[in-house]
Amino acid sequence: MLVLAFDTATDVATSALLEDAEVLGERASVAKTLLEDVDALLRQASARPADIEALVVGTGPGSFTSTRIGLAVARGLALALDVAGAGVSTLDALAAGAEGALPVIDARRREVFVPGAGAVAPEDLDVAGRLCVGDGALRYRDVLEAKGAAIPPDDDIRHLPRASLHARLVTAYGRVDEIEPIYARAPDARRWRG
Repeated sequence: MLVLAFDTATDVATSALLEDAEVLGERASVAKTLLEDVDALLRQASARPADIEALVVGTGPGSFTSTRIGLAVARGLALALDVAGAGVSTLDALAAGAEGALPVIDARRREVFVPGAGAVAPEDLDVAGRLCVGDGALRYRDVLEAKGAAIPPDDDIRHLPRASLHARLVTAYGRVDEIEPIYARAPDARRWRG
């Protein structure tokens, strides 16, 4: 089965094309070039959009806008190609790429997203003796290392929510329009209104 996977929740958007769990190609760029990356992956694999049999999309948490871009692209492609899909947490994909690590995503506003805690200040995390990965670990390296965390070098692949890992975490496919984003806090507009 030819599967297209992508995640746009963080500053680095990742995409991958897999055939029966074998990675045919993988790219990292930014959300606004996602469709160009998909086109390049298909050309690299000598495939056409009509050959895609399923989609996997990252559901966040992460940037509200970037997460919505990924879901909108997934819904548009699913409608156009008549394929099923699945959503996978960006935190789960990061964790799958670094066994035993704590995935930490930059939540802006001097906060990070971590599993089970929503948005928290990096100073409030108990990370002593833990390996931390993700763009939040990079941004708050000094804070986390001062609390006893180990953080791989900036260019380490474990900091990327690789789309190929998203695809490997899927156990079942369904309707793409039913995939819900993971928002770990209310949007800014709602916060300002209240």
